[in-house]
Amino acid sequence: MNILASIRIALRALRINKLRSALTMLGIIIGVAAVITMIAVGSGAQTRIEEQIKGLGTNLIILLPGSTTSGGARMGAGSRNTLTEEDAYAIQRD
Repeated sequence: MNILASIRIALRALRINKLRSALTMLGIIIGVAAVITMIAVGSGAQTRIEEQIKGLGTNLIILLPGSTTSGGARMGAGSRNTLTEEDAYAIQRD
């Protein structure tokens, strides 16, 4: 079977099954549009989050109370550095 015969068979099948062909094309169009929309929404959200993080500035330090954990296990007491009042004064000066 050559390529010309294959094209004729495909066109005949499209003419005979118009509703099925239309629904298939509609499904493909909706699927492609959904993928493009999700990519655009994800990209927009990423850009907005990056702008918010940049808006915080570079002179920001976040301190969280609690102990240091690694993989769910508590690390040894000697392996954690703590801040002193001198550190607070140094941070405040800068």
